[in-house]
Amino acid sequence: MSPCITIDRPPPRREAADRFLAERIDYERTQSMPNSEEALKLDRMRELLRRLGNPQEGMPIVHIAGTKGKGSTAAMIAAIFTAAGYRAGLFTSPHLDQVEERMAVDARPCPPEEYAELVDLVRPEVEAMDRAAARCDPPEHGPTYFEIITALALKHFAIQKVEAAVLEVGLGGRLDSTNVCSPCLSIITSISIDHTRQLGETLESIAAEKAGIIKPGTTVISGVRADRPREVIGRAAAAAGCRLVELGVDFDFEYHPPRHLEKAPSPARFDFHLAPSHLAPGHLAPGEYTGGSSCTGGSSCTNGSVVDYSNIPLAMLGRHQAANAAVALAAVEELRRGGWTIPEAAIRRGLAEVVWPVRVEVLSRRPAVVLDAAHNVASIEALIETLGESFSAARRVLVFAATQDKDVGGMLRVLLSRFDHVIFTRYLNNPRGVPPEELQALATAISPLPLGEGPGVRAANIETVPTPADAWDAVHRLAQPDDLICVTGSFFLAAEMRRLIAERPLSPRS
Repeated sequence: MSPCITIDRPPPRREAADRFLAERIDYERTQSMPNSEEALKLDRMRELLRRLGNPQEGMPIVHIAGTKGKGSTAAMIAAIFTAAGYRAGLFTSPHLDQVEERMAVDARPCPPEEYAELVDLVRPEVEAMDRAAARCDPPEHGPTYFEIITALALKHFAIQKVEAAVLEVGLGGRLDSTNVCSPCLSIITSISIDHTRQLGETLESIAAEKAGIIKPGTTVISGVRADRPREVIGRAAAAAGCRLVELGVDFDFEYHPPRHLEKAPSPARFDFHLAPSHLAPGHLAPGEYTGGSSCTGGSSCTNGSVVDYSNIPLAMLGRHQAANAAVALAAVEELRRGGWTIPEAAIRRGLAEVVWPVRVEVLSRRPAVVLDAAHNVASIEALIETLGESFSAARRVLVFAATQDKDVGGMLRVLLSRFDHVIFTRYLNNPRGVPPEELQALATAISPLPLGEGPGVRAANIETVPTPADAWDAVHRLAQPDDLICVTGSFFLAAEMRRLIAERPLSPRS
């Protein structure tokens, strides 16, 4: 995803491309997402790709699912590919400012003119599919917004002759539009409660949907630690004859957080340990593995099946990001095992330089402003842990908005006792936002003690404002030099606030 914020007015051809996509069914922007296999079936995606010449075929693909961390892990792996000299495509969702961000090659979003050309290429096939769908009994609809974007990305990567593509699943896995690929590696980063209407209300049901990306004979890298979803993924991998490499079993990490980031920038660091124990036939046996043997830059390696890297710089903050980086590194080691040339120096450079906005993104200091796209309980907990480890602000101000189908109450239960002042708002770039007055009522109902006495925010220090711009006005009025301002609750809020902050940053204060 591009770190660029300033957007010039698009040329007419690009505007036409945007209008075409805006007319499609877009489940990212509907009030409620479907949960039926009819709505999310893959036959439509396969047909669209067939009409485009199956651009995904013959392309080495790393396919990544997970409740949280899949986008960060995808960005890390793509950055390592690029640092190693491979031409790497990265498909992610959603986007912050421009749809082209979703389809990047070597960290550069698809240029607007090429994006418009891709839409012109795909449009006739989509329209033909629309006509065919309308003739069905009962009538059906043609390709959706996300299906078209997925096809555009795969076609772009094929035209650009990428040597590796990293695809982030949009929702779930089994029925996601990206699940038409034949990957060289499948990754499941984490399992937690989210999108329950589509994926189920238990960790096991969600894990089963994520495990739907597992393809026969393909190595699976898993960052899942909880027993029940781990068992689901293990059974799916075994049924498909897959080699399974698991966090906490075959590899692990130790995180070293930076401190006092409101005062000065400092990278996070982590150590990585890999000791594969489940080698499938055809893979290297213990004693034959030589990956990581250069041992430069402070790493220490042992002979045999153990690989250690120490003191790896990590551009992204938080123990959860170190876990994602460990999953990425386990994936890279598996690729090296398969013959990819990825030096240790490329691993270190890729992880140190990867840019992935709105993930504990520090936009300013004194006062510190942190922007994060956390939108479920697990990701909010990870954010709170990171703020506690790396910031020592005297007062904390929260700007919060949320989406209607999320566990808003669960997020607020984590947040309210950790902040001194709360500003509830509602983003404008998507109709699924919760009205700020409902957020205030929910906060009062679920956490009466922190609102009145004891730790946390007082009732007098909660305010509601109608728009993110109003929220940023309130921050300008409130902020003191030693404060920490945290914006979180929704990717859509993060996207909108990021632009506002760039246009009107807080003035550094002494």
